[in-house]
Amino acid sequence: MKMILLGAPGAGKGTQAEVISEHLHIPTISTGNIIREALKSGTAMGLKAKEFIEAGKLVPDDVVIGIIQDRLAQPDCQHGFILDGFPRTIPQAEALDRMGVVIDRVIDIEVDDDVIAQRVSGRRVCQGCGASYHVDYKQPAQEGVCDRCGDTLVQRKDDHPDTVKERLQVYHEQTEPLKHYYSQQGKLYVVEGQEEVADTTRLTLAAVEA
Repeated sequence: MKMILLGAPGAGKGTQAEVISEHLHIPTISTGNIIREALKSGTAMGLKAKEFIEAGKLVPDDVVIGIIQDRLAQPDCQHGFILDGFPRTIPQAEALDRMGVVIDRVIDIEVDDDVIAQRVSGRRVCQGCGASYHVDYKQPAQEGVCDRCGDTLVQRKDDHPDTVKERLQVYHEQTEPLKHYYSQQGKLYVVEGQEEVADTTRLTLAAVEA
């Protein structure tokens, strides 16, 4: 199954992506992670991205799409994948369509902005592999250390409370229209985010199997 996970930053997409990945045995493709991988491996698109990042600029769509295209060509994506963090805009979704990528299902995790603002301050991310944790909901076995790779867990600048409102505003303006885009294609499934992560997971897996 080829899937997209939608939801505001802090809605819990990363956590649910990991669950779906294990359930369906397909990889999760996080835009941030694969850009970091492309930079490390020195691919042609990775080198292009590096030029923009070092100049303090956003990586343009055509470079991001090129990196996504390279990743989707890998053998582990043959039987499906989960896109987390892409597409973020209607033009990116249209570019995905032009690539010939047929998405089977789009799951949108809905969470109120106020709840997200409370959640985000506790989020921690592995600076090595990108795995996500939370000081309340998803703690590592050893504080500050990633269970998966043993690297250090950090709080991203994007997760500082003073930047959350700005990120939510951008999401509502640029990414939320994707719900209508995929709803028109009959591919959108909405999951209401619950207070308990396990309850959200139950609803998410039900949407996957629907």
